[in-house]
Amino acid sequence: MKIAVFGAGAMGSLYAARFAMAGHSVVAVDPWEAHVFAINARGLRIHGPDGEHCIKSIHASVSPNLAEAAKLFIIATKASAVGAAAKSIASLIRADTTVLTIQNGLGARASIAAHLPLESTLLGVADGFGASMVKPGFVHHTAMKLIRLGEVAGGMTPRLKSMEQTWQLAGFNAEAFDDIHQLIWEKLLCNVTLSAPCTVYDCTVGELLANADHWANALACTQEAYEGGLAEKTRFSFDDPIDYVTKFAELVAKASPSMRLDHIARRASEIDFINGAIPPLGKKHNIPTPMNAKLSAEVRLLEETFLGDSI
Repeated sequence: MKIAVFGAGAMGSLYAARFAMAGHSVVAVDPWEAHVFAINARGLRIHGPDGEHCIKSIHASVSPNLAEAAKLFIIATKASAVGAAAKSIASLIRADTTVLTIQNGLGARASIAAHLPLESTLLGVADGFGASMVKPGFVHHTAMKLIRLGEVAGGMTPRLKSMEQTWQLAGFNAEAFDDIHQLIWEKLLCNVTLSAPCTVYDCTVGELLANADHWANALACTQEAYEGGLAEKTRFSFDDPIDYVTKFAELVAKASPSMRLDHIARRASEIDFINGAIPPLGKKHNIPTPMNAKLSAEVRLLEETFLGDSI
């Protein structure tokens, strides 16, 4: 099958590599010219728990033109770039095409819907990969915990089960779920707890846990988001969000959220789709969200110091 991966950052590159290793024809589309050049010239290097691989069969491009005739489009961009990616592939969608979008935070569904029919789209949630870019053409990851897949409208369908099998045969631990929105929200709770707080306080997850005042602020973000999720009629799998996010934080104590890593690399973060998505939701449902609003504003101020007028 021809698979086109839009957004060949750490996670997108990992998807592209594993599918190519499984025998699929893979195209990777990304605006990072140095990365595209490295993949085409030397292959894509992946280092992880099962050793190091160099995949030379991937065709990379800054243009979407190479993606023509793909049967599966994987949108692995930052949440802020989903709309642009969907727009760029709109003319390539056919009756037998599936689009799978995998991002952190809220908003991917709306961004897709502005350009593509939702009936062609699946949603995904990636957990526990610990992926990062080492340099152009080289990705490191610490694990491959789980890819969760679901239909936008919910339910279990033959298409969804087939997609589950496609990922499994490529070596991923993948599972289809009948309510992907629940899983998106449950990951969002972890993201809002750790992303803006670790970025503002410039700390790892473990350091955040160790500071009582900072951890209290992080848990305030959790509670605000949880109340927003309930108002959105999300069916959480737990009744105690504080216990849920605390256990998660303890498991990843040595890590830094991608938002903090973005700031270290002086890149714009996904703040508007994580902590920044909670205040508008609070306004919609008349739920106070002061901590998410405060920390989101501080993250944006930090970004202004290194992005200037470009944001």
